[in-house]
Amino acid sequence: MRRLIVNADDFGLTRGVNAGILAARRHGIVTSTTVLVTADLDRDQLAEARAAGLGIGLHVNLTLGRPLTGARSLVDPAGRFVRDARHAAARAEAKDVEREVAAQIDRFLAVVKRAPTHLDTHHHVGLHAPVTGVVLAAAQRLGVPVRSQNAGARARARSAGLRTPDHFFGESGPGPYWSLARTLAALRRLPPGLSEFMTHPGWFDDGLAFSRYGRQRETEMAGLGTPAARAAAAALGITLCHFGQL
Repeated sequence: MRRLIVNADDFGLTRGVNAGILAARRHGIVTSTTVLVTADLDRDQLAEARAAGLGIGLHVNLTLGRPLTGARSLVDPAGRFVRDARHAAARAEAKDVEREVAAQIDRFLAVVKRAPTHLDTHHHVGLHAPVTGVVLAAAQRLGVPVRSQNAGARARARSAGLRTPDHFFGESGPGPYWSLARTLAALRRLPPGLSEFMTHPGWFDDGLAFSRYGRQRETEMAGLGTPAARAAAAALGITLCHFGQL
């Protein structure tokens, strides 16, 4: 049996990103999203995500914008997160990470009105100590699955007794990742078991002008948010699901 979670990262980044994720849910194969609770969330769009049946997880953020807490080891002199994930994790004190992750979970519960379906991390900062241990411990307390980007992350999650997919696919770089051609090819080659596609669909807007992965999101809309992708998954017998259904 082949099951597939298609997770759209960065809900909350901009209204255009949110709108794209919602459209990709309506018309394509996106089944799940993760929310940046450090952003200024649009409550109407969040309500629409809940109504659409999206799995909604927490996109733990230690690399974009400002923290919810006053954790000094997490920020630069201007009070903003350090963008580079390795650098951010290397300078972070575990107690500061714990406070910030707890604050983000509390904010998620307050705005989403339910527990997250899973946890993952912005810019993959959760691959690095001490963030790894903090995120896994938080997932244990919540009783929710986590993302595993590679075999090492998968082994750590399973050693902690956490549910996690068997396979992971996705990237973001100078060029758009989930074109329609790549999506269809990945669906055809999908291995047995449970897979996650990490994706970044969205409509470009002024709020994305700062981002190195801005207009690429519209290509992902064509790759993931259209009936062609949905029809291909159905024809191949792939079961679409989200983390809350594991």
